[in-house]
Amino acid sequence: MHAHVILAAGQGTRMKSRLPKVLHPLLGKPMLAYAVETALALSPEKLVVVVGH
Repeated sequence: MHAHVILAAGQGTRMKSRLPKVLHPLLGKPMLAYAVETALALSPEKLVVVVGH
């Protein structure tokens, strides 16, 4: 099986924000969206996103 795992569980305390770092907007989209879009473009059989902290 061809799978992708995106580790997105950081709290981002050094960013001094209440938002988790992966949800910070970058050019109008949350940073996590770029990682998910890139992974999906590679057509994995399974995509797992690990979230939380």
